[in-house]
Amino acid sequence: MDKDINRIKVVLAEKKRTNKWLAEQLGCAPTTVSKWCTNDCQPTMETYLRIADLLDVELTELVRTKKSQIEHPSF
Repeated sequence: MDKDINRIKVVLAEKKRTNKWLAEQLGCAPTTVSKWCTNDCQPTMETYLRIADLLDVELTELVRTKKSQIEHPSF
């Protein structure tokens, strides 16, 4: 099973933003954002909502669902 639960890294790249920028906006350590981007750990739901707001995207764009994994499987 694919462990990539979130798409934070992808959305940051699409929005031309860095991990450091996101960490500054959230007031957290850059290493924390790095762990989210590599899916080593996940942010809280409140933090997901803040990230979605900061990046001006829907929450669903940040989180992978089983349906999206089925429609676009990674080989």
